[in-house]
Amino acid sequence: MGTATTADLEERAAGRLESYRRAIYHSFLFAAFGVIAPCAGALAVAYGDGTIGLPLTIAAGTGAAVFVWYYARLIRIGLNGRLPALDIVASGTLTLLLSLMILTHPLWCVVPVFWVSTVALWVRSWRRQAALCLGGAAVCAGTSSMQGGPPERWYEPLVLLVVFFGVCGFALYINLYYRRMWDLHQEADAARETQARLAVTEERLRFSRDLHDLLGHSLSLIAVKSELAIRMAENDPVRAREEMTDVRRAARDALREVRAAVRGYRAVELDAELAGVRAVLEAAGVRCEIADPPDLPPEVRSVLAWVIREGATNVIKHSEARRCTITLALYGDSVVLEMSNDGTRAPHDDPGSGLAGLSERVEILGGTLTAGRRGRDGFLLRAVVPA
Repeated sequence: MGTATTADLEERAAGRLESYRRAIYHSFLFAAFGVIAPCAGALAVAYGDGTIGLPLTIAAGTGAAVFVWYYARLIRIGLNGRLPALDIVASGTLTLLLSLMILTHPLWCVVPVFWVSTVALWVRSWRRQAALCLGGAAVCAGTSSMQGGPPERWYEPLVLLVVFFGVCGFALYINLYYRRMWDLHQEADAARETQARLAVTEERLRFSRDLHDLLGHSLSLIAVKSELAIRMAENDPVRAREEMTDVRRAARDALREVRAAVRGYRAVELDAELAGVRAVLEAAGVRCEIADPPDLPPEVRSVLAWVIREGATNVIKHSEARRCTITLALYGDSVVLEMSNDGTRAPHDDPGSGLAGLSERVEILGGTLTAGRRGRDGFLLRAVVPA
């Protein structure tokens, strides 16, 4: 199976979100049977009893079908994030006309109930939702109370109002649940996309940090060797040739390390880094004293190797040191690396991106990195990492 591209992943995510939207939309459509079945039953009963004639039966049935179409349209457009104002007005007018059919049979009350529960989905204020439910309940209660003549008791319309208000509220609650499910699907999809972008950004930062560390060390070595070769070109051509040979070797090593970094197979080894740092510093005229490192876990050795590499680069670039000391020692459950030199240039207040990258590496293992002046001209780079 091939590797999926970014376009493939985006297409899959869009397809997954669309499938969720269709599932929610179909869930709303299932509720349309709550309109079709009662209205069809009410028409059949009223026409069989002779309450209404054939023309009114056809007109009411057509109106109910159009109402269901408007219901599906409101849901479909609403899920796409738009407020179908014209459709709301047209469907509301149709709802008022169909509400008159409550005079023939009480089952027609489902029409205003469904209209209110659907339109209220796009109203964010609970006060407006309550007002819509109250309006729908008033239409249902008023029309139902007039069925068969005026009500016998004065409180019957009030009881019907309370009952229909509860029915509208319950229907709205069910629809709001489905709408909330759709919102959660959208939020989950957006969160998944954001997480993917953050992962890409973090990987880019990691790669840029590694590339800075690699090239900073290698280019510093090349610069030092090249300066030595220039100074010795006239007086000691043989030594100059040797230095330029080292420059060529360093350039090839840097190219190989960059290629390995791109492939993701690069690793920095502490012992090899200590030997390389000694050679670079002594070539630059800096006497280097290094203590033997203790036995440490591989991940700790790798991080300390990066600290030593960046520290050596800073000694060459930002100091006029003649002596550099590197010590590694265990203190309790932690290993302490100290790298000091005696020739810091003033001012040296900017930590640079290299030290910032080292801090991130050390903090991943739960350690700390500090860097600052030591005495009048000295500088100390100190890393403490749990062993």
